[in-house]
Amino acid sequence: MSKILFVVTGADHWTLADGTKHPTGFWAEEAVAPYEAFKAEGHEIVVATPGGTVPTVDRGSLAPEFNGGQEGADRVAGVLASFTELQHPIALADVNLDDYAAVFYPGGHGPMEDLAVDAVSGGLLTRALDSGKPLGVVCHAPAALLAARKEDGTNTFAGYRLTGFTNEEETQGGLADRAKWLLEDRLVESGADFRKGEPWAPYVVVDRNLVTGQNPASSAPLAAELLKKLG
Repeated sequence: MSKILFVVTGADHWTLADGTKHPTGFWAEEAVAPYEAFKAEGHEIVVATPGGTVPTVDRGSLAPEFNGGQEGADRVAGVLASFTELQHPIALADVNLDDYAAVFYPGGHGPMEDLAVDAVSGGLLTRALDSGKPLGVVCHAPAALLAARKEDGTNTFAGYRLTGFTNEEETQGGLADRAKWLLEDRLVESGADFRKGEPWAPYVVVDRNLVTGQNPASSAPLAAELLKKLG
């Protein structure tokens, strides 16, 4: 079957407005749900990170309250343990887009720290969008879109309908007033046609080959949409 590229944050913290380093990484569910969906269809997964750094899972994302209870948390931790590709990432700079049928970015606050300002990732996103290949981005990972630029300097995703973690969700999560900037605000400022559903409920937006999800609960529905496009 096809290869799918997972571009994962290499950051293990998010720097807040006061300089505090908030521990983070990638969000478990947002990597696990699509991984399970893609592997079930026989696809091969390759992980890429900035510099080839082994990615860090946000420890909070393994807590029972974010996984429907202890049983769910144990299941997610088990899948994560079997997701061995995470331990052997390639460097983003070494990615050849031609090798992949689709590209997927899981979230967590990590992308706010590194991928939001990563020109290599930005270039990959621009090429992926232009290629017509399915491109999935969920929750805080749309921060990476901020680094994607056309030759004229405008944002690659300006005018696209998309979603991501909302100001309301960041506020309810308790970090909005401590953040240097908010994802929804920046995406709107970049020219994106930002859409949103109810806080924490699954919400997916499809515009051409771009598939975006609002929050962790959107990761499985987003994976289903990507599989339709691969089908």
